[in-house]
Amino acid sequence: MPINTSKFKKEINKIDKRDLLPLICTAGALRNEVYLRLLLSKAKTLNVDVNELYESLLQNYLFTGYPSAMISLKILKEYFPDHHEDLSEDWDLNRYRDRGTQNCKKIYGKKFEKLISNVKSFSPELSDWLVLEGYGKVMGRKELSLKKRELNNVSVLSVLKFEDQLYSHINGAFRTKSSKEEVKRVLNNLKIFGSNKWTNFGMKVLNQYLKDKGIE
Repeated sequence: MPINTSKFKKEINKIDKRDLLPLICTAGALRNEVYLRLLLSKAKTLNVDVNELYESLLQNYLFTGYPSAMISLKILKEYFPDHHEDLSEDWDLNRYRDRGTQNCKKIYGKKFEKLISNVKSFSPELSDWLVLEGYGKVMGRKELSLKKRELNNVSVLSVLKFEDQLYSHINGAFRTKSSKEEVKRVLNNLKIFGSNKWTNFGMKVLNQYLKDKGIE
């Protein structure tokens, strides 16, 4: 991806504080350290909660893997070197599984059992990890709301172009009380990275979701 730093700096000056978490997650997912640093600098200027920044980039490992998350969190530490709060939790698999089941049901509603059954049909391990690891250990952490987590996911999955997962997390965004305008805003903001292709992809999936749900 070509990097136009001066143009990007001008664009982020227009960015509202509420837009930063999804964009920061996405810069990390794109492995664009230049854009990530500029966005983190902006977040620091706007006094974005460092715990929310940490949680957002930590969550990325579910979709982008450990190497990506480690690089992003290491860069975050450069901008917030005094952040030493220990947000780790005691490992309690039963608590994670219960929390994950509750969160997964919030996202999928009546389709929860079907989802688990479908995934289990090709991978029992992934069906268990989806609840335990994804929605329990990670998405269930209290330092960032489930609504903000889902908007982060919508942004990241749009640039990764995982259509089925994006559809599911658009559903999650709506079920955690995001409005259609909020989801569109997240998708439109992806243009800041110098291409319309991710916004177009995300909008295509969103429009299909709205059509399926009969949402005007």
